[in-house]
Amino acid sequence: MTKHVIYARRRGVKKDDMLPVPLIKRCVREALEFEGVDLPCEVSVLITDDRGIRGINLEFRGIDEPTDVLSFPMIEFQSAGWANRVFDEIDPDTDLFPLGEIVLSAERIHSQAKDYGHTAQHETAYLTVHSVLHLLGYDHVDEAEDKRQMREREKRIMRELKEVGYDK
Repeated sequence: MTKHVIYARRRGVKKDDMLPVPLIKRCVREALEFEGVDLPCEVSVLITDDRGIRGINLEFRGIDEPTDVLSFPMIEFQSAGWANRVFDEIDPDTDLFPLGEIVLSAERIHSQAKDYGHTAQHETAYLTVHSVLHLLGYDHVDEAEDKRQMREREKRIMRELKEVGYDK
């Protein structure tokens, strides 16, 4: 298995809204493995609250409202996925490919978990997988086929995570 480096930090998260960092790291690794990412990557994860993600959303997207997750890829892929990529962006100091940053709103995750009738662990896992796919160039905004492809990959990765007991 490829050794990916995942940094996670918290900012502004209430004690009751904490998200399990080991679960987030596992979901990042599993999604990268599922996608065939065989180059050691660096992924940064910020866990914040609605106020924090709202500020980031406003600053980078011009949208003055909180959201559940944001993805900031370091490289804009021309097409989705990892296969047949040639990389010259490897950090010479770390020998890692800087994939990007994920920002999660712990507050929003807990709220959506209640709304959707599942656990915060499930919502955390899903949004983490979703965000990793965005880092790899998948999108669900413009074309129906892109959305279908991304959703199918999310479902397959979530099934694999459930098989290995992702919420433990």
